Amino acid sequence: MNLLILGSGGREHALTWKLAQSKKVSRIFIAPGNAGTSESGTNLNADPGNFQDVKNIVLKNKIDIVVVGPEAPLVEGIHDFFLSDPDIRNIPVIGPDKSAARLEGSKDFAKEFLIRHNIPTASYRSFNKETAAGVRSYLSTLNPPYVIKADGLAAGKGVLIIDSLDEAEKEVLSILNGKFGKAGEKVVIEQFLKGIELSVFIITDGHTYKLLPEAKDYKRIGEGDKGLNTGGMGAVSPVPFADDVFMEKVRKRIIDPTVEGLAKENITYKGFIFFGLINVSGEPFVIEYNARLGDPESEVVIPRIKSDLFELIEGVAEGDLQKRILEIDERYATTVMAVSGGYPGDYEKGKVITGLNGVTESVVFHAGTKSDGDKVVTSGGRVLSVTSWGNSVKEALSRSYYNLSFIKFDGIYFRRDIGFDL
Repeated sequence: MNLLILGSGGREHALTWKLAQSKKVSRIFIAPGNAGTSESGTNLNADPGNFQDVKNIVLKNKIDIVVVGPEAPLVEGIHDFFLSDPDIRNIPVIGPDKSAARLEGSKDFAKEFLIRHNIPTASYRSFNKETAAGVRSYLSTLNPPYVIKADGLAAGKGVLIIDSLDEAEKEVLSILNGKFGKAGEKVVIEQFLKGIELSVFIITDGHTYKLLPEAKDYKRIGEGDKGLNTGGMGAVSPVPFADDVFMEKVRKRIIDPTVEGLAKENITYKGFIFFGLINVSGEPFVIEYNARLGDPESEVVIPRIKSDLFELIEGVAEGDLQKRILEIDERYATTVMAVSGGYPGDYEKGKVITGLNGVTESVVFHAGTKSDGDKVVTSGGRVLSVTSWGNSVKEALSRSYYNLSFIKFDGIYFRRDIGFDL
């Protein structure tokens, strides 16, 4: 089997690394990939958002299955593009079609879906320009802080938590007036839920699903969870408070109703679903859905899959996921992300990375890297992460931090407190 993985981050490197271990996989192509993915497959200089380019790659390289990493191509309809083209309609795409990807592509659609299927989530109201006059009145019914979300994809910047009523109203109006472009034509205002967050993942063929390991990621740039939000500074799996009792609640109240709800609404979902959850005094609530695997969560979830990940991918493609085997490594996995100086603000690219060969008993997953001759250089804000296993969170983290000490590039920064709250 020849696979094409779309994307260029740590999630895509983790997928490539794991799928390359399968005896059923002949070749893996990654578009565009990074310096790390090239170790396990062939990088192709192509934009996942250019569907015609993707089609050309599929035909030229005799691709059997396409795995979509990031959300944008899914929300924009790459799955539908394949289904509508007679040349490639029989090539399975692992990732939902445009209708199903609305779970991530529209916060308003996701909230309506949650309410329709009685899935626990925060109370909310949506506003557009025509209903903007009611924004302050609704905000006044809530206790601060106020959770404000642009409806569409806003490159990870569309969720704001604000303490001041005046500031919250001003921000909502700013979004409605074009701050995030089309993504902000509608705004969701939510009740703030206090608790501890975690990410839960399934893979589904539209009928049945397999529950993958859960994870907890760390979004803030500063230690002690302070400072600006990032794409993620590290992750831990398993999550100690997600015991059997809690996860049974997640299954019965959230995962099952989601999969059943999609089927009831005649929405065929083939791929990964990311449930962004919050544990409020032992009760799970949905904060958000994503239509793909998370990053950096993938860098701890995928390494905990002991069995052949391609078996699950093939199960989605062939619609027989239920009979496929999933084995989970009981050990802890942790990943610590190294980022460019200045991130998540302005940062420089092209910094030479050294010390990668000094890493032992851990895996380095590349994110914002590229090859420059015989050197590896930085090409993004989140540069790479070091994933390790251990019999405890502490043991796994110690290994990650030890190996990260060998890696150098100008301006390198990483949090030294991942897992501190566990």
